Amino acid sequence: MRFTDIFPGPLPILGMLHLKGGSPADILECAIRESDIMYAAGVDAVIVEDYFGSADDAERVLKWLSENRRNKVYGVNILDDFPRSYEFARRYGARFMQVDSVAGHLRPQDDTSYGEMIAGYRADGSILVLGGVRFKYQPYLSDRTLAEDLEIGRTRCDAIVVTGVGTGVATDIQKIRGFREILGSFPLIVGAGVTVQNAAETLLAVDGAIVGSAFKAGGLAENEMDAAGVAAFMTAVRALRQDMTATA
Repeated sequence: MRFTDIFPGPLPILGMLHLKGGSPADILECAIRESDIMYAAGVDAVIVEDYFGSADDAERVLKWLSENRRNKVYGVNILDDFPRSYEFARRYGARFMQVDSVAGHLRPQDDTSYGEMIAGYRADGSILVLGGVRFKYQPYLSDRTLAEDLEIGRTRCDAIVVTGVGTGVATDIQKIRGFREILGSFPLIVGAGVTVQNAAETLLAVDGAIVGSAFKAGGLAENEMDAAGVAAFMTAVRALRQDMTATA
């Protein structure tokens, strides 16, 4: 499976469900509301991530999506748990999964077994994997160059995800361009800090984006989703797509 098999159009936007709420029922209700806001605005897919919630909360949301939004594209990221993300994706019809690091975050003596584990899960080719390299909050322990980690990373996933230093923090454009120079045409996704204000510069340097904080009131992940803000962001994205098509 290739990235373009699931996202054939230009600049797909993947909206993040952070799973915030005071109880399992609250979390599910919020995730349903937020996913519907994003789908209605034209977001291409949502990612169910246990950022504020738990893996159990994520599973409940994925089950609901599989039963009620099966015609939509959705993915999953159980933080620091590649096997569970992959298994949940397969169990609940998610087309893709995200993992925060596929290379660079482990010492060399631990990296081989990690790569073998990923290869085992990916052997059936049924789930698209979006994998981070030099990702926010992940350590750098490989002692390899960026180019070496990216070359390894691209063998372990179907698109590389690049971020800055934290959630909601803009990803440095020079870092993005450095990744692009090394990766060439291999799919590159920006995973943090894209806003309406920086969308034009940032999105034209990548193949798509994961958006979370920018869809929330005040640009903060812990706040309520701002439906008008989501709509404004997607309006800006559609304008970029039109410009790309016109100049192609």
